[in-house]
Amino acid sequence: MTRPEGTTAPASQTLSRGIRILEVLADAREPLTIDELAGRLEVHRSVAYRLLRTLEDHGLVARDSAGRVQLGARIAALAAGVAHDLQAEALPELTAIANELGMTCFLAVLDRDECITLASVEPRHAVATVAQRPGARHPITVGAPSKAILSTLSPADWPVEVGERLRAEIAECAQRGYATSHDEVIPTVQAISVPLRLRGGQRPAAIAVVHVSSPADPDAIARRLARSAAAISEALGG
Repeated sequence: MTRPEGTTAPASQTLSRGIRILEVLADAREPLTIDELAGRLEVHRSVAYRLLRTLEDHGLVARDSAGRVQLGARIAALAAGVAHDLQAEALPELTAIANELGMTCFLAVLDRDECITLASVEPRHAVATVAQRPGARHPITVGAPSKAILSTLSPADWPVEVGERLRAEIAECAQRGYATSHDEVIPTVQAISVPLRLRGGQRPAAIAVVHVSSPADPDAIARRLARSAAAISEALGG
C-alpha cells in the first residue's frame, strides 16, 4: 500500500522514548533508578525497563551494582564519530587554551534550536573548574557560545525568534568579535566565546571558556580564543 503524496511516515514512539532515555541520562549528574527514569518519561516502570534492556544490549546504557542506570561506553564511541575532523582539529587547541588559562574550554555547535557541546577539556592543574560535559545542551537564545554562533548567521537564518536585547548582544558580538554571558546557563558561571567559522556545509560553531568570577581581561581571553579558532578553521580548509 502506498502512502499518499505529501504525507510522512508516523514517528516511532518506542524509538522516541529510547532516545529520550539517553537524553535524560546525559543531563543527569548521577546514575538514575528505573523508577526515576520512568517518572521523567511519564511511562510505566515496565515500559522503561523494556527500553533499558534494549539499550543495554547495545551498550548504550549500563547499570551499576545498585541497579542504577547511566550512559554506557558505546555512547562515547558513537560521539567520537560526530564531526570527527572538527573534533580532531579542535581538541589540541582546546587543551592548550584550558591549560594556559586554567579554565574549561569547549567546542559548541548549532543543532536546530539548541547549542550543544561537542567536545570539552578541563585544565590539568586548576584547583577548581567548571565542568562542561560533551552532549550538554541549552537553548540557542542563552549563553555566550549561542551569541557567537548566531553572530555568524543572518537574522533570516536564525532558528528561533530573538528578542531586542539578544539582538543587540549578537550585534555587539559581531562588531567586537566575541560574546560574553553571566548566569545565563549555569548560576554564577561566566563564559567568553568566539565564532568558529567553517567551510560551507558544516554546522555553525564556536569555542568558549567557562569560569567563575575572575579578574582576567575578557579582551585578552577572546584574543586567545580567536587565535585557536583561526587555526582550527585553517586546518579544516576554512
